[in-house]
Amino acid sequence: MTAAEHLHVASVGPTLEFNTVSLTLGRTTILDAVSFQVAPGSIHALVGPNGGGKSSLIKTLLGQTPHQGQLSLHWPSTPGTIGYVPQALEFDRGLPMTVDDFMAAMCQRRPAFLGLSRHYAEAIGAALERVGMQDKRKRRMGALSGGERQRVLLAQGLIPAPQLLVLDEPMSALDEAGIQVFERLLSDWRQAGITVLWIEHDLEAVGRLADRVTGLNRRVLFDATPKEALTPDRLLTLFSTHPRSPAL
Repeated sequence: MTAAEHLHVASVGPTLEFNTVSLTLGRTTILDAVSFQVAPGSIHALVGPNGGGKSSLIKTLLGQTPHQGQLSLHWPSTPGTIGYVPQALEFDRGLPMTVDDFMAAMCQRRPAFLGLSRHYAEAIGAALERVGMQDKRKRRMGALSGGERQRVLLAQGLIPAPQLLVLDEPMSALDEAGIQVFERLLSDWRQAGITVLWIEHDLEAVGRLADRVTGLNRRVLFDATPKEALTPDRLLTLFSTHPRSPAL
């Protein structure tokens, strides 16, 4: 989809507005007056070094971390659903938990040991089909590869159907087939007008797939199109220990 075509997609996702969002833990500044906006229905990438505050900003958005400043979600009509895909899944691999069990535990109120409820069974099947994991539903989670587990995490982020998706390095464990699945999902989300805030370390993928890129190293160092953002000078500043003044 071209940028011109994207303008004609009716957005179902919200506009996100971060206005001087700050976070301090003890004497350590995690986020320093972070301000930028995520356009509705766009794929917005957040890049920066480890420890630069990306995951903390996501936790702030999800209401898990107190902060100073203002964070606003402007929905096109009534507030919708927020989906979240974490970077990794921490669990005891010895647990006799199948893919279906995990999806049931994440997506329905009914206890997972009672099986899939009829209400969610179709949606869970469709989500697993979209990520290519339909044939692994009876496999134990602990027996899956890292890339397969990441696909299951992507699937749970689709239920219920979100209007805002928050992705924390979803490509980190994916193999080549999984990356193709993820890129197809990104295209689907863009066409559906879903707002996506995407933390990613693969800058080549960001350059190809994002509509806009924010560089964060405790504070915003740039916020621009991928072509304008991912220049050698800006990336050198972003990943240096002591970033220079922002270049917006």
